Amino acid sequence: MGAPKRVKHGHEPGDLHELTFSCYRRLPLLTNDRWRTLLARAIDSAVERHEFHLIAFVFMPGHVHLLVLPLSQEPRIDRLLKAIKRPFSGQIKRDLITSGSRLLDRLIVRERPGRSCFRFWQEGPGFDRNLNSEAAVMAAIEHIHLNPVRRRLCSRADAYRWSSAWRFDRPELPPDPDLPTLHNLSYEVFTGPETRGQ
Repeated sequence: MGAPKRVKHGHEPGDLHELTFSCYRRLPLLTNDRWRTLLARAIDSAVERHEFHLIAFVFMPGHVHLLVLPLSQEPRIDRLLKAIKRPFSGQIKRDLITSGSRLLDRLIVRERPGRSCFRFWQEGPGFDRNLNSEAAVMAAIEHIHLNPVRRRLCSRADAYRWSSAWRFDRPELPPDPDLPTLHNLSYEVFTGPETRGQ
């Protein structure tokens, strides 16, 4: 078995980051509301602790998309992802053990002789794309929100609960306590002209 895939998380002031990470073997593990609520809480805790704002998100059955805005000059995307994934995965493992679920056996991975581990998330850091213009950010938000429509989970993006689309379309509605907290985006974060980086 080779070394785990690593992604270099680069950053320039004003960049937003579109993050994608998948469930183990892209299994459709994020299909019950309790687990999705636990994930939302893990995201809230992580973005607050590591100084990020969450701009948009979608929880798909087999993967997650997040659009985040770093608040510090030298953000650590790797620490943010670890702070989301590790406590959530640990809670799911405890749930599966408590319930005696057969799913636990599918998520125990033999790393080498005599050593196994529980794996909810696909190994590796996932995908990290820097966005440095308003046009790029708006395109990423649209891409994130249309995921459930493309996968035929709903007919309209704002009809899918586990996404920020409905908050974008109906900002007057109160927040859903089971979803992660969104933060308003000011395009003053962009440090250069609209064409920077294009």
